[in-house]
Amino acid sequence: MSVKTLTTLGALTCLALSLTGCGTDGANPRGASFGTQVCGQNWAIAPHYEQPFQPRPGGAATLAGAGSSFAAPLMADWTQHYRDERKVDISYQSVGSGAGVAQIQAGAVDFGASDTGMSDDDITKAKGPVLQVPLLLGAVVPAYRLDRVDSGLKFTGDVLGKIYTGTITKWNDPALTALNPEVSLPDLPIRVVHRSDSSGTTGIWTDYLTKVSPEWVQKLGGPATAHGRDIAWPVGTGAKGNEGLTDQVKNTDGALGYLELQYALAQDLTYGQVQNAAGKFIQPCALTVTKAVNAVDFPPNLVTSLTNGADPDAYPIVGTTYALIYQNQTDPARAASLANFLGWVLSSGQDRNGTLSYAPLGPGLQSRAVDQIKKMTINGTAILGTSQG
Repeated sequence: MSVKTLTTLGALTCLALSLTGCGTDGANPRGASFGTQVCGQNWAIAPHYEQPFQPRPGGAATLAGAGSSFAAPLMADWTQHYRDERKVDISYQSVGSGAGVAQIQAGAVDFGASDTGMSDDDITKAKGPVLQVPLLLGAVVPAYRLDRVDSGLKFTGDVLGKIYTGTITKWNDPALTALNPEVSLPDLPIRVVHRSDSSGTTGIWTDYLTKVSPEWVQKLGGPATAHGRDIAWPVGTGAKGNEGLTDQVKNTDGALGYLELQYALAQDLTYGQVQNAAGKFIQPCALTVTKAVNAVDFPPNLVTSLTNGADPDAYPIVGTTYALIYQNQTDPARAASLANFLGWVLSSGQDRNGTLSYAPLGPGLQSRAVDQIKKMTINGTAILGTSQG
């Protein structure tokens, strides 16, 4: 399944969603229904941010990036529109966040992309200081394949943790039937699917499980080893990338996996609602994803956890994708082109996010992301003309 296919199918799916709303108001005829109406509201998801700085002249005609598959559908959309508008060809490889980190460490690409950012240890292995620029907000959803059961099954963090440790092994386990009394769940094994590569989507998923599932934390040997891009999975079958995991869930009866929302929508996979910190079962959509960043205190490097947010209407499994760029650039043409592209993504590009069921950055985070770009230098001189420290 190609990113181009995902983008095309996703655009059609989201066009339909834009006409009908992100939620559903009635009982689902196949036995499940979404339990929150907030997604059914007609909500504008195009912020129309102004261009944050004048494009730098003399930019290179090509750029290369690699990393997050979580962001790949939107990255394909952005690069296509940017190519049409600015005549700059940007290639992006959807190879997973871990590979994106490795490629920027090696200096093999102009920018990496990771959904968990880079740790201090990651940065010590790079060729210099790395700036981390948030680009989007997105949801990780529990996607499943069950005949005669539609989207909307309810999951708690405790239940998801027990499924991913192998304690809950059947779809008709009492813990699941108690959450979904209106659904006839089959006597069928749960075919657990997880990522086999170093994955930011895994980092978001396991960050949530570490916060809400004591059994998950205990099984993984404690909080330090219970979350991250690479996990010692207790059970399940591995698949590479959001693309590979999507195919595995789609083609396996009884499968349960975790995906960025756009992948589930693009391939018409069924997916669940998850209980949040307020005890509400929340449908993932752009509005509930945006609420996840309410009251979040971002550190100076902007890398922080967004899961299990305090807002009562927030979807609880949310993350961002960070563009990873060297602060001290060496090629003036490529540096100018990179600054121009990221400036476009953080302004005009944010209007594209909602078309693929991602959410745009809020004004505060968008402004701080722009400030990261302004820290880029060539030979100690700020590319954009003013030093931001």
